[in-house]
Amino acid sequence: MTLVSINPATDEVVGEYQEMTSAEVDDILHATAARFCSWRRSLFAERQSCLKRTAKLLRDRVEEYATLITQEMGKPIRDSRSEIEKCAWVCEYYADNAERFLISEDVPSEASRSYISYQPLGVILAVMPWNFPFWQFFRFAAPAVAAGNCSVLKHSSNVTGSALAIEQLFHDAGYPSDVVRTLVIGGRRVAEVIRRPAIAAVTVTGSTAAGRAIGKTCGEELKKCVLELGGSDPYVVLADADLDLAVPTCVNARLFNSGQSCIAAKRFIVAEAIADEFERRFVEEMRSRVMGDPTDDATQVGVQARSDLRDELHEQVRQSVERGARCLLGGEIPDSPGAFYPPTVLTNVHPGMPAYDDELFGPVAAVIRAKDEAEAIEIANDSFFGLGGAVFTRDTERGARIAEEEIEAGCVFVNEHVRSDPRLPFGGIKGSGYGRELSHFGVREFLNIKGIWVR
Repeated sequence: MTLVSINPATDEVVGEYQEMTSAEVDDILHATAARFCSWRRSLFAERQSCLKRTAKLLRDRVEEYATLITQEMGKPIRDSRSEIEKCAWVCEYYADNAERFLISEDVPSEASRSYISYQPLGVILAVMPWNFPFWQFFRFAAPAVAAGNCSVLKHSSNVTGSALAIEQLFHDAGYPSDVVRTLVIGGRRVAEVIRRPAIAAVTVTGSTAAGRAIGKTCGEELKKCVLELGGSDPYVVLADADLDLAVPTCVNARLFNSGQSCIAAKRFIVAEAIADEFERRFVEEMRSRVMGDPTDDATQVGVQARSDLRDELHEQVRQSVERGARCLLGGEIPDSPGAFYPPTVLTNVHPGMPAYDDELFGPVAAVIRAKDEAEAIEIANDSFFGLGGAVFTRDTERGARIAEEEIEAGCVFVNEHVRSDPRLPFGGIKGSGYGRELSHFGVREFLNIKGIWVR
């Protein structure tokens, strides 16, 4: 079988890759398992140096990698550059901080000494999506390899070029061979890889369906997994919100990465008292964003990653309108080449519509009105998902209270758009999965947290 990467803006073939045989997969798994035996015992100074060299190479090669990302999945080139910079940042963060996250912790007891030791687990299988081809992997890999784990990457087929570039990058940065390898295989073969004895644990970023399937296999094999799945992030805009801040922030949060992000803003829950003004300004701001050639620095909204995904998004819009939603902007597939979909705003959105119930993975915003704070929180939590969320209010104490105590999500931002940050834990609850990446929690997800008692 051949895996094909197609430029979604031009329909041109970017690359064709022969799928690995079972024997080739076994060779890679045996090699990474063998490498783990020595890598786990390496001095942190060696891992730190590798991370810092990785960050430098990412910055040195930013145009090369950004161009590859944009060719393979259509991200606006300036967003691709930002993605590479963020990967460099996460490498530097763990180079500077991982050592203290790994220090053993003494625990008072009747023993002469009792303590908690943090030991790496082994080879971690990373099953990654196409929307952030470099960042999704580095978000997991930087803390994992800093802790002494090894990893094999199974990437989405349409970004196989990025996956192979990542493997080469780790090699060029001076990591010992086989610390990070790429498996060029289709999704149907993930279960067989999980069942291989060499795999100690699994991390997945992807759809709910993929998470359920992989989680089931991990359960059967008694192997730990971290699942970062979809999201339908609510952005609660209260009556006292500063619309000069809220409107552009909400638009940026909906359109970043052409709307193809698990933590993109998707449901805008607006207090009735300001809903008319918010809608007017929101539509104007959405209309002003430039959609076009993703290789052009002026482009703000690029192409969708695949034509079939664009068509699925349009069907969700069509069904929502058919069930009573009003389309204030966009909502039509452009009569031009490429998998483009315009910034779209739906209002009068209610339960029973895809725009309310499901994740819309593209530049489509659903505006939902709420009579007061209590109803806004109720609507925000009326979702299968629980990845991120945001609250807009001039009263920051009120916003912090709602964020901390009321919104059911793994992270909530006040007067700002949701984003992942190496310094904070990242992950979801409910249908958005479980486990955490980033911060010290991201390091410890793939460690044996071992209790030691010395009499």
